Amino acid sequence: MTRHAEIAGAGFSGLTMAAALAQRGWSVRVHERSPEVRAFGAGIWTWENGVRALANIRAADDAFADCNPPPRYLERDAEQRIIRSLPFPPPHSDSGVRMFCVTRQRLLMAIHGAATRAGVDVATGSEVVSARPEGELETADGKTFRADLVVGADGVNSKVRDSLGLLRSRRTHADGAIRVLVPHEGGYGDTEEGKLLRSWWNGRRRLLYTPCTSDVFYLCFTGRVRDGQASRVPLHKESWIRHFPFMESMIDRVGDEQRYDVFETVESRHWRVGRAAVIGDAGHAMVPGLGQGCGMAICNALSLASHLVDHRDVERALTEWETRWRPVTEHAQLWSRISWPLTQIPVGAARWAFKTPVFHDWVAIQRRKPSHVVPHGSENDARWFPRNAAGDPSAPPRAD
Repeated sequence: MTRHAEIAGAGFSGLTMAAALAQRGWSVRVHERSPEVRAFGAGIWTWENGVRALANIRAADDAFADCNPPPRYLERDAEQRIIRSLPFPPPHSDSGVRMFCVTRQRLLMAIHGAATRAGVDVATGSEVVSARPEGELETADGKTFRADLVVGADGVNSKVRDSLGLLRSRRTHADGAIRVLVPHEGGYGDTEEGKLLRSWWNGRRRLLYTPCTSDVFYLCFTGRVRDGQASRVPLHKESWIRHFPFMESMIDRVGDEQRYDVFETVESRHWRVGRAAVIGDAGHAMVPGLGQGCGMAICNALSLASHLVDHRDVERALTEWETRWRPVTEHAQLWSRISWPLTQIPVGAARWAFKTPVFHDWVAIQRRKPSHVVPHGSENDARWFPRNAAGDPSAPPRAD
């Protein structure tokens, strides 16, 4: 008998969960309150663990097509002096932790494609307002949907999580960011400099440049909530140019689609109760200190689907899933929080931390642990390679 799941939220984690379940023989419906499946205009980092999850649900090819993976990450101060330099293995490397940068919309559509190809029903304009442990979702129009499993993937403001009483704490941080996509000019995206992942520190502000494709890049303007000019929307371009004058031409090209997001950390009492579960930001939102918010969410979604294959008993599968993967996720949350309060760390202290060998090496190990995660269900998968690894003809073929 086919088992059925109802999922609230057609974001990264909800659609990954849907695709993974459908590919494993479940029938799945996803409820999305918006009239269309869409991500706001920004970029996103995907580390090796996330790549592995995407490859397992057959979304990696679409997600990373035309992607220009950065060869190196450079952090600089306001005088352009290097604070830290971190190399990445090339995309066709058969070892090491790779990192890919793509637009959020490209990634979301790749996962959406995998889900719809597997037969997932995505119901847009359907807002879930509550859930029950016995396996029910209720929508704003009063309809009730029953299933063997219900999942809240409805974000940091999750109504599923709150209706189930799973929230332990929700912490708002002192800073946030304006994140935008900007078009390249004059073939800059194909230059060596244009392919570098870079950030700059100046006082309480940080500016991140992330290459995505040859045509577009992602800028992240990070400032404290109480800094009125840093958190103002539309972007206060003059103020940001004063802090980072060498980025003037790029800042000038920032378009009108903007929002300022305050960073939050969500901790849950449990990730499950009865036959209901929460995943992604609904259960474990984290600040972007490790760039692992999405990666851990889709890894946990794939792992949950795989545990449900291991056990016909849904409650047993949920318990085993949380016991196995919650400590890994909380490690990522902790080190994201330790790594992130960038607007509060003097640049001199950061430079000292990155140049102190023993301390830096130990911190690097802690920070990299989430990137080495192998989601349950992908243990026997071959390493994924891009079909065209940054145009390198020597890249090995993709693992099927």
